[in-house]
Amino acid sequence: MNLTLHVWRQAGPNAPGKLEQYDAKNVSPDQSFLEMLDEVNEQLIKAGKDPIAFDHDCREGICGMCSQVINGVPHGGQERTTVCQLHMRRFSDGDTIYIEPWRALAFPIQKDLIVDRGAMEKIMQAGGYTSCHTGGVADGNALLVPKPDADYAMDAAECIGCGACVAACPNGSAMLYTSAKVAQLAALPQGKAEAAERVCNMTEAMQAAGFGNCSNHYECQAACPKGINVKFIAKLNREYQKALFK
Repeated sequence: MNLTLHVWRQAGPNAPGKLEQYDAKNVSPDQSFLEMLDEVNEQLIKAGKDPIAFDHDCREGICGMCSQVINGVPHGGQERTTVCQLHMRRFSDGDTIYIEPWRALAFPIQKDLIVDRGAMEKIMQAGGYTSCHTGGVADGNALLVPKPDADYAMDAAECIGCGACVAACPNGSAMLYTSAKVAQLAALPQGKAEAAERVCNMTEAMQAAGFGNCSNHYECQAACPKGINVKFIAKLNREYQKALFK
């Protein structure tokens, strides 16, 4: 396939940015989207030009580092698929593809398609953990967890923290991400002791980081590569209300 790419180029956080056009020629339908960009970068390097900067790590759909908005949709729009697992067979010869970074106030652009997602780490640092003794490790079966609670917690734990929910939300909200982390621990015995403190601290950190509020667009669930359900936002709201009474 021969494709026309319009890629967001920005030299640095304070530099002006713009879309630049590139030609991707002889693209195999079996390539991943990132492999296609690798070949485009090889041609740019051979021509003595600055390659397109983009994040990537595992390239197995696990880490979510490959954060790109493709034709207006985070991760490209294929259900439960990250950019690295998006294959070129989803496109057709002659297509025009627009590639941009995450767009959110809390995600400042560093260069080209790379954004700083440190704001999400601040939310995790505020309470996305359980305190424990570091002495003898308890046996795995010492704390009995009902299977429905374990399944619920595992569904929430699927969140990989890629930020697609924030990029998809018209308000730049991190409610789906935060709610998944809160709900995961709130459902388990190990997390109940600090549940009230956790939800308050993580919610305050989310607001302080510059994320917007949830207004029930559900774009977050649609864009999530792991299919995290908005039911966890309802859980977050319930946990927060309980914490206020405490």
